[in-house]
Amino acid sequence: MASKEAPRRCVVWFGHSGNEERALLAQAGWCTRVADAQLQDGVGARRDDIVVAMADLRQGGIDAVQSMMQVMAMHPWLPWLALVPPESAAHSTEVESILQASAEFFTMPVDMQRLIDTLTKFAVPSSAVIEEDITGIIGTYSHAMRAVVASLQKFASVDLPVLITGETGTGKEVLARTLHRLSARRERPFVAINCGALPPNLVQSELFGHERGAFTGANTRRIGHFEVATGGMVFLDEVGDLPLDAQASLLRLLQEGTLERVGSSQLIRLDVRVLAATHVDLESAVARGSFREDLYYRLNVLRLRVPALRERKDDIEVLAQHFLGAFHEQHGGRVRVFSSDALRALRDFTWPGNVRELINRVQRAAVMAESSLISAGDLDLQNLQLAADRSSLGLSRVVAEREAVLACLRESHFNISECARRLKVSRVTVYRLCKKHKVTLDELRGNGKFMGRPATAA
Repeated sequence: MASKEAPRRCVVWFGHSGNEERALLAQAGWCTRVADAQLQDGVGARRDDIVVAMADLRQGGIDAVQSMMQVMAMHPWLPWLALVPPESAAHSTEVESILQASAEFFTMPVDMQRLIDTLTKFAVPSSAVIEEDITGIIGTYSHAMRAVVASLQKFASVDLPVLITGETGTGKEVLARTLHRLSARRERPFVAINCGALPPNLVQSELFGHERGAFTGANTRRIGHFEVATGGMVFLDEVGDLPLDAQASLLRLLQEGTLERVGSSQLIRLDVRVLAATHVDLESAVARGSFREDLYYRLNVLRLRVPALRERKDDIEVLAQHFLGAFHEQHGGRVRVFSSDALRALRDFTWPGNVRELINRVQRAAVMAESSLISAGDLDLQNLQLAADRSSLGLSRVVAEREAVLACLRESHFNISECARRLKVSRVTVYRLCKKHKVTLDELRGNGKFMGRPATAA
């Protein structure tokens, strides 16, 4: 049996590598690929190869340095090293930004043995880049997200319902759209519906349509979301919020492939794939009688659990740099990269709001930063780390988070706006944390005074 071909080791070199440098790298087992700024023709590596990027700043002035900053922001999934001339190492804000964003930097003359050792230390499998090209998902270094990507690729070719579970803000709709894009239905519609936002008296009409005269105000026939998505996919976010009558109609659609518009007795046959998502425990909802057991089993054919951001620490830096690059592309400004202390703060934070909270923090920091480098202070995560600090004293993360929220509510006299300001989160996040930890505000406010002052409303 032929042995498996060993992976190549490849340096993706942005700049002008010298002949002697390439020869020494080749002797050490590294191939060199000089890349264009846009990386339009790919990394140039096979799936099993390992790669590292080199930002070569030795040949250009300030324009070249700024261009390199843009390149690094566009390709944050690559591990970066930097080559700089000695006179630039500490005299340029832009160069300093690149050095902070790089794993290591080298000045002239280059210590080639140290360079080769560093390449080996920081290189990553090119499959991380290839998978992103295929799925469009940013951040797949972590084992948890690699498992998600593998499941997506399996589920895409099978026309069965998928139940996507995970905490609020983890990106369940992003994965649903990715599944649609990977499937044979990619050219047909993708319709996303937030079940919790539908008016209770219009749920059936919104989902399945209605006939003219079906109810007061139904002046014309309406085509529901499922008919609009014929041939494609429907994504039901927060499916646990559907009322029982809509659950019965959805069950019939899944079982028989048919629906009835409100006010009609005619069956309409549909070809549509259903994806559903929830952040609540549907098994508990079934036990309470608020969710149909037969519908639960129909939806839970294929299950995709989206990990919380704290479970994928290896992806945080890549995600943050991507969101910063997207913000810069849309709004401009000079902020391009994170300082080393900012990256540590990002990794150390517990992210109760997950990826959605990360996006908000990065955007805020991009506005508040005074230089081209985002600092830890710009992220302003210190007060939000209270729960993690209490965890270090022996409490579980969940208990510590609940205690931190309760303490802040009491200190702010149960004023939601004041509590949000102290925690430096939105009012919505405070309400979400209260719901998550079963903190009933009305009961707490009704318990009387706190420290001699009456409880106040938000």
